[in-house]
Amino acid sequence: MLPVLGADGYPKTIVDSANQTITIDKPAEKIVPMVSWSYEPVYILGAGSKVIGVTSDSKNEYPWLGFPNVSTKESVGTYKELDYEKIVSLKPDIVIAGTSKVKEIGDKLAPSGIKVIGLNFANMDLFPRELSTLAEVLGEDEMKKAKEFLAWRQNKIDQLKTETDKISAGKKIKVYGEANPKPWLTACNGTGLNGLINLAGGINIADAIPADRHLASHYAYVDAEWVLKENPQVIILAETASPATTGYHTEKTDDMNNLIANLSSRVGLDKTDAVKNGNVFLLKGLCVEVAAHSFVGAYYVAKWLYPEQFTNLDPEAIHKEYFEKWLGIPYKGIWAYPQAS
Repeated sequence: MLPVLGADGYPKTIVDSANQTITIDKPAEKIVPMVSWSYEPVYILGAGSKVIGVTSDSKNEYPWLGFPNVSTKESVGTYKELDYEKIVSLKPDIVIAGTSKVKEIGDKLAPSGIKVIGLNFANMDLFPRELSTLAEVLGEDEMKKAKEFLAWRQNKIDQLKTETDKISAGKKIKVYGEANPKPWLTACNGTGLNGLINLAGGINIADAIPADRHLASHYAYVDAEWVLKENPQVIILAETASPATTGYHTEKTDDMNNLIANLSSRVGLDKTDAVKNGNVFLLKGLCVEVAAHSFVGAYYVAKWLYPEQFTNLDPEAIHKEYFEKWLGIPYKGIWAYPQAS
């Protein structure tokens, strides 16, 4: 027999990013996000109060971002070593897991009847579908908020793309992107940084590196000779290290300047046009890896690549609007350095 739909449209069936078909009986009121990148989407949807448990990784990571009460939430272990007894005791309606772990976590929690949904929130192109899926699970108010945010986000992306599409192939800037703190680990096709460079109208010199050189994360190790031969005009260091020199509570730039100086003096980079012309930049990893606001990172990159074309572009103003309008958090810190004038 088919389930009888209530007035609010439940139960409903969703398909998550792990290609699981899941029936949701009612709007979820209690959630445990295992994926660090899922916190911003939850807050965008105005559902922060529904979070009842967090990983200790996120508990340590997100208070500095300004999310209220994350540090006071119940800890459910680390992402790698979950405390399943604790999760069961909290009785969440759903657990949000990455697609690589959704089966493992789902099998462990299946006896308790807790639904585990696979959503990564790490891919800019997949983000609209994943946010909409999460909103469907949470309820009507969240679905409305998702539509509003996605329309705002798409408008910002379209505005940027309209301008970068005007850049002819022969005038596109060549970029070398690296993941701090791993020298020579560069962003290939499939990484968030590669997507930002493309959206900003640049050319990632590692975009065409053969797939057999890729790591699981779509990064690849390269050597100094190869980078010098490609001779990038701009170098972007994506700060994925913790603690990072950039971020929400950053006020001083001494450590940033030291990081840029060390990178610029490295043999193989020191003779590139990027270093010779002082075009070495730092970008906070959350502006690269978190699909909810990685489009803001593309605005910073576009300003670095084409400062003359984007004289009126103010990436920080867009970043501030994202924080204060959609996350409900005061904007502060230094997320991109040095900022193009």
